[in-house]
Amino acid sequence: MSSDLLTELQLQVDRRRNFAIISHPDAGKTTLTEKLLLYGGAIHEAGAVKARRAQRHATSDWMEMEQQRGISITSTVLQFEYQGCQINLLDTPGHQDFSEDTYRTLAAADNAVMLIDAAKGLEPQTRKLFEVCRMRGLPIFTFVNKLDRPGREPLELLDEIEQELGLHTYAVNWPIGMGDRFKGVFDRRARQIHLFERSEHGQREARDTVIDLGDPQIEQLLEQDLYYQFKDDLELLEELGAELDLDLVHQGKMTPVFFGSAMTNFGVEPFLNAFLDYALKPGVHDSSQGEIDPTYPDFSGFVFKLQANMDPKHRDRVAFVRVCSGKFEKDMVVNHARTGKTVRLSRPQKLFAQDREVIDSAYPGDVIGLNNPGMFAIGDTIYVGQKLEYEGIPCFSPELFAYLKNPNPSKFKPFRKGVSELQEEGAVQIMYSADEGKRDPILAAVGQLQFEVVQFRLQNEYGVETNLELLPYSVARWVVGGWEALEKVGRLFNTVTVKDSWNRPVLLFRNEWNLHQVQADHPGLELNTIAPVVSGREPTAS
Repeated sequence: MSSDLLTELQLQVDRRRNFAIISHPDAGKTTLTEKLLLYGGAIHEAGAVKARRAQRHATSDWMEMEQQRGISITSTVLQFEYQGCQINLLDTPGHQDFSEDTYRTLAAADNAVMLIDAAKGLEPQTRKLFEVCRMRGLPIFTFVNKLDRPGREPLELLDEIEQELGLHTYAVNWPIGMGDRFKGVFDRRARQIHLFERSEHGQREARDTVIDLGDPQIEQLLEQDLYYQFKDDLELLEELGAELDLDLVHQGKMTPVFFGSAMTNFGVEPFLNAFLDYALKPGVHDSSQGEIDPTYPDFSGFVFKLQANMDPKHRDRVAFVRVCSGKFEKDMVVNHARTGKTVRLSRPQKLFAQDREVIDSAYPGDVIGLNNPGMFAIGDTIYVGQKLEYEGIPCFSPELFAYLKNPNPSKFKPFRKGVSELQEEGAVQIMYSADEGKRDPILAAVGQLQFEVVQFRLQNEYGVETNLELLPYSVARWVVGGWEALEKVGRLFNTVTVKDSWNRPVLLFRNEWNLHQVQADHPGLELNTIAPVVSGREPTAS
C-alpha cells in the first residue's frame, strides 16, 4: 500500500465516530437525535416526534406511518460534520416489536448511546438492547433525559445502572436541580457550570451562561438550597465515585453518564463534545481472513439493512452498507462474496434519513446506500482483492404468526412483489406451509406492530389491501440438519412444519410446553432458536 493511501485512511478513520441510540419507547430517542442534528448544523430547526399535524415531523422519522403515529418504525442513517469529525448516527426503532431491525443496526455501530428517562430509570427494552450491546462488546454512553420534569435522584439512577447492568459509571456532568427547578449542569471535565435558558420548544440551540466553579456570582444565580445540594452531591461523587477509565469504556465495562433534557436542549452540546473525545473510532472487524483493520488497503464492507421504497415515486430499493476497510470510490467494481459475482457500484449515496445525495468516496465507519435490484441480502459482504466474509446477521425466533391473504385476485402481481420486497428488507419474516395446497404466505413477527406495518405498507406502497388470519403458535425453531434430519425423525406431534423464505424447515409450536414435549420424545432432533445466516459467516458466540 502506498504511504499516501495509508496516511489518508488513518486520517479519515481518526475523524470518524459512528454510534446507534438505544432506548425504551418514549424515553425521547428521536427528540435527542433531532437535537444532535441541530447542534451538528445538519438541520436548522428540530421537530420533536408528536402525532400532531401541526408539528414539524422529525427528520429521522420519514415513513408516513411513523409521522402519523409519532413513533420510529425503521432504522435510518444520519451523517453530519461536527467540529472536524464525520459523525454517522444510526437511528433505531425504540419499540420492542422492531428489536430485530435494531439488532441489525447495532451490527454496524462502533458505539451505543443508551437513553434513559430520568423518572423511569432502566426499562425492559433498554435492558434487552443493552444485552445486545454487551454481546457485541460496544462502548455504551448513557444520557439521562427529561431532567426538566420531576424524576428520580441522580445518585439513585447511577446506582441502578451499576447494580442491574453490572457497569461502572462515571458522571461526566451533574445536574443542578430537577423538574421546574432544573437550572443546568456542571461539566466535571472543564470544572464549569452551564446555566441554560430555555429556547422556544427546544427548536433552536439553547443559549447558556458558563461560569467557573469558584466564581462568587454563582451564589447570586442559583437558589441557596440548590447550590448547597449540588455541592454536597459533588463532594460525595468525587470522594466515592470511580475515576474515568477510557480502556474500561471502550471494553463496554464502564459507561460515561450525561444528564440533560433533549426537549429543551439542556446538556445536548456538552454531551456531543465529550462523546467525540471518548468514543471508539472505527476499529477491526472479524472476518473469514481474521481481523481486518480499517486501514487495510482493500475496500470491504457488509450489508446490514435493506429498505424498499424510500422514494415511493421511484419504487427504489436501497442496501445500507457499513464500510469496514479501505477507501470506497464511486464506480468501483467489487466482488460479492455470497454469489461470487462482480458488481459495479455506480450510484453510491450518502444517506440522511430519506434524503440522499450521490457521493464519490467513503471511508471505514461510514454507511453508504447502494441501489439494490434484488442482488443484496442482509449480511452480504462486498470486497476488493482477497476474498473475505464478515459475520452474517441472524434472524431471531418470532412469536406471532398469521396467514397473509390477498382478497383481490386482480392484485396478485403487486401482492407478490410487495411480499417479496418486504421480506427481503427484513420488515417481517415470511414462511410458507409445507403443505403445497396452502399458498398464502405466513407472516412471522416479534410483535403485533410488525403485522400492522406490513399491511399498511402493502396498501400504501403497492396498492394492495390484505387480510390476516392469526395462527395459534407462539414458538418457532429451525431444524438443525434441514429436511434430511427431519425425515429421519419420522412423525411429530404437537407441532406443524413450515419452511422459511430460504426453504429451510421450521417447526411451530403452540407453547414452550409443546416444544419440550417434542424434544423429550425425540432427543436426537436438534432445534435452534436462531435461523442459520443466509449470508456471511455464522457468528461465533463471544
